[in-house]
This record gives sequence, structure tokens and C-alpha cells, in this order.
Amino acid sequence: MTVEASSGAAPAETRCGFVALIGAPNVGKSTLVNALVGSKVSIVSRKVQTTRALIRGIVIEDNAQIILVDTPGIFSPKRRLDRAMVSTAWSGAHDADLVCVLLDAKAGLDEEADAIFNKLATVQHPKILVLNKIDLILREKLLALAQAANERMKFEHTFMISALSGDGVDDLRKTLAQMVPPGPFHYPEDQMSDAPLRHLAAEITREKIYRQLHQELPYQSTVETDSWTERKDKSVRIEQTIFVERESQRKIVLGKGGATIKSIGADSRKEIADILGVPVHLFLFVKVRENWGDDPDRYREMGLEFPKE
Repeated sequence: MTVEASSGAAPAETRCGFVALIGAPNVGKSTLVNALVGSKVSIVSRKVQTTRALIRGIVIEDNAQIILVDTPGIFSPKRRLDRAMVSTAWSGAHDADLVCVLLDAKAGLDEEADAIFNKLATVQHPKILVLNKIDLILREKLLALAQAANERMKFEHTFMISALSGDGVDDLRKTLAQMVPPGPFHYPEDQMSDAPLRHLAAEITREKIYRQLHQELPYQSTVETDSWTERKDKSVRIEQTIFVERESQRKIVLGKGGATIKSIGADSRKEIADILGVPVHLFLFVKVRENWGDDPDRYREMGLEFPKE
């Protein structure tokens, strides 16, 4: 006689793995992370090099947990901060179970993509080709690009998507779920990102700065969350400091009569509140920290390794 367990059929085997997203700046990695997760976990900006550390988005698809490693865009590094970000991106590729190689369909196999393909030869994990921004290119050119890339390197699958509209993203998510290795979940099912909320809040404010001042303010600016207090009325009080390298930059961020910093704060507060689901009181300060780009402590706070040279 067969006795069926009271809980019904045996649960399906769980799968879990890390998937690195590799690509040149502005190919849409952060937008794809947000589309796959279904919630904003990674900063998206018109300015290149916005993702400084490995921010992970966590996706649950059927019986699989996919941990997305959104690496900094790979480019030719010139400054110390650039070198730290590129090193972090490649370590993310080597440590993952799968690698998604993103190409901007319109840019195609340009110089940046060519350099990435050359270095990807040293990464042994299974690779998936993702052609993004397909709405910006004719189908004939798209198929030719897919063929050229596959002739250049062995890919397990090729996907043609628009991360912005979501076209093709569901199919990619299902395939990633099938390809990650068997194993228990690493994170609780309701945890969408393991980036601490303090860090996420700082990233959001940094995004708002770039949106408003992307032409006036250089890259040597950063945001740190100094305090995070949950109040009795369930609201959260957050204090953040925006660090720039020169007094002239501080004046740009403040704006005339403090108008710019007020606008940045209002935009950031609204988005942080939407993500947290509670009222947020955000206080922003702007300070000059000369040569912060050469300070090892700042790199550690951003989750980057400080390059010696």
C-alpha cells in the first residue's frame, strides 16, 4: 500500500546560483537587473560608470533563486577609481556560475565589445549572449550581429531583448532559472537585494545628483548615508553627506539659495519612501573632501578593492 504524505507531492528540487552581467558602460545592465527583479535595486543613469560596487538583485523564478551580480561597466581605465571598478567587474565574472554578456545592439561589436570578448576567453563559466536595445536596430542587422558574436565565442543561448520595455526579459529569466545549479536558496524569498538599505539610499541620491547635474559635476563625487533612524511613527530619518573634491563643486550641488540641493533631496526622498513603503525624512549635507579618489577607506565603503598603483 502506498501512503501519500499529508503535504502532497514532493517539492521540486531547488536551484540557486550567481549570474554575472558583463558589458561595456551604458549597455543596459542596471536596467536589465531592475527588469528581471521587478523592483529598483540598481542605480540607472545617463552617465556612464554609475554602478560602482557589485549590487546584487535577487530573482525567484519557479523553484530557482537567481542572484544577479550587476558589475561595473568594463572600459579602458584611466584613474585609480576606474581601475578598481574594472577589477571588480572581472572578479564578478570569474566568481559567478553563469555569465550574461550584454551587447548594445545598435553599437554592435565595437572596440569596447571587442576588448571584452578577448578577455572573456579566460572565463570558464557557461556564457549567454544578450543583445539589448533591439528596438533601435533593423532585424536583418540584429541577426547578423547575433551570428557574428556566436562565431566569435561559444554561447549556450542568445537572447534579443529590450530591458527598458521588458520585451524578451521573461524568456531570459526562465532560462537563467533552468541553468543555475541545484542547491538551497542563499537568501530569504522576500529579500530582493542584499545591498544594505543604507547603500541603496545613497545610490538613489547619487542618481538624482547625476540626473540634475550630469554636465556640470564630474565623477569625483560620492554619497554616504551617515545615520538611519527608525522612528516610533514607523517613519525613517536619514542623514546623508554628498562629498565633492572642490568648493566650486559644492556650490554647484547647493545651487542658488539652496534650490538644487532641495530639488535633489525631494526626488531622492520620494523614491526611497516608495521603496521602503514608509514616510522618509531626508537631510542632505554637502562637504568638500579633497582627493577622496585616492583614499583607501572610501573604496572599502563602496565595496571596491583599492588599487595599489
